Amino acid sequence: MLSRVYCASTIGVDARLIEVEVNRTGGMPKYFLVGLPDRAVSESSDRIEAALENSNASFPGGRITVNLAPADLPKEGSAFDLPIAVTLLHVSGQIKTEGLSDTLVLGELALDGKLRAVKGVLPMAVQAREKGIGHMIVPAANGPEAAVVDGVQVYAFDHLKQVMGWLRNRDSHDPLDVDVEAMFRRNDDHEILDFSDVRGQENVKRALEVGAAGGHNIIMVGPPGSGKTMMARRLPAILPPLTLDEALETTKIHSVAGLLPSGEALVTARPFRSPHHTVSDVALVGGGSIPMPGEISMAHNGVLFLDELPEFKRSALEVMRQPLEDGSVSISRARMSVSYPSRIMLVASMNPSPTGDWYDPGDPAGASPSQMQRYLSKISGPLLDRIDLHIEVQKVSYDELSSKSRGESSAQIRSRVVQAREVQNQRFIGIEGVYCNAQMNTKMARKICKLDDAGAQMLKKAITSLGLSARAYDRILKVSRTIADLERSESIQSNHIAEAIQYRSLDREGWLG
Repeated sequence: MLSRVYCASTIGVDARLIEVEVNRTGGMPKYFLVGLPDRAVSESSDRIEAALENSNASFPGGRITVNLAPADLPKEGSAFDLPIAVTLLHVSGQIKTEGLSDTLVLGELALDGKLRAVKGVLPMAVQAREKGIGHMIVPAANGPEAAVVDGVQVYAFDHLKQVMGWLRNRDSHDPLDVDVEAMFRRNDDHEILDFSDVRGQENVKRALEVGAAGGHNIIMVGPPGSGKTMMARRLPAILPPLTLDEALETTKIHSVAGLLPSGEALVTARPFRSPHHTVSDVALVGGGSIPMPGEISMAHNGVLFLDELPEFKRSALEVMRQPLEDGSVSISRARMSVSYPSRIMLVASMNPSPTGDWYDPGDPAGASPSQMQRYLSKISGPLLDRIDLHIEVQKVSYDELSSKSRGESSAQIRSRVVQAREVQNQRFIGIEGVYCNAQMNTKMARKICKLDDAGAQMLKKAITSLGLSARAYDRILKVSRTIADLERSESIQSNHIAEAIQYRSLDREGWLG
């Protein structure tokens, strides 16, 4: 007798349907599992046998062949336990049910028959909907995550016994329903770090507002204690809220990595990732023998904060150049190639010198020229070219620190950022993959960011005197377009160009002084 049921396996942040086929014939008891299973899948038979025995069922006798199709695709993880168990029950006549062809089944089995959560359920649910599969059986812990996807009825269970009961009687259990809008409202209710806590630094706040409005990469240079980290951690509070599509994209990555917080069905707040400077190249951009997303992908649609940038290994920083430019990370292995999205806002901070203060070649207690060279050599010109805003952060004065007046709140700044993003959303309607000014390619930037004569002359003078690269030229155009959007100006004026040029301080000769 032959039985089939659908499962799924993740490849990158997408999923692919897997047919679990079980054939049972007479003869000596033997069990064969084929279809390129990994170690976790190969060990499933022992878990399934114990789970069946502890669920008032039995492991069928005879010659059993389990095929995971397509046979040339590697199968990884423990999500195949439950679909294999269901097909074994079906071929042995312990359950009699129709409609398995319209059901996607996944879950890991404990020895006592309980269902354990698995990774990547959200992309699997999306794939089920695209393939027209109307029902999903998942562990209870994965239920809300799968139910976020419209068009698929999700049934979440705690134990194999419950699954068997539902297969015998489809009316015994109601599909799971979740309120996506309530998930977003709960995020809005959370207490977040606020910019009103920051004393002084009005010029830095303005630059961060420009960066948030256009999705631009930022580097802050200033001595310790000037508030660089404090302001960076408050940046997500002024970014626009995630749309549902962005939330689904972000949740897919966290789901595949197995890092979706317990009890959370959807990532509704923009991610903020801050890896330590000892992070490896693979941990930062992704990879490994079994490819997994790195920090740059975990921060997709959010902020990746690199504190003390020169302390990171130069090799780790250099591998970020392509993902920053393309918005995705491609990882190739002998058996597969996967791609993870990495559309992030990079925020970096650094001290102006190894000693922490601004570089003074005449100060005997300061850093020597050779020390400065070693300190800065880890940050390459091409990497700086990919950072739109260079911000000098000065120490906060006593008067500013002791002042009782509070600055603008994050909500006030965020309202202006959201208005600027709405202008950009209208501008980029129909252009796939472009949601803000920072994501424009060179051709789009030259077409959209047209300058008047005064602005063109000002930019020409800056490019000539500073010796800026073509990439830096495009960055200035994009930033000036964002500044104009914040002021609701249809055209880019000379004052917008002047402010954008001001944010290229690391391109100026003698910026350390």
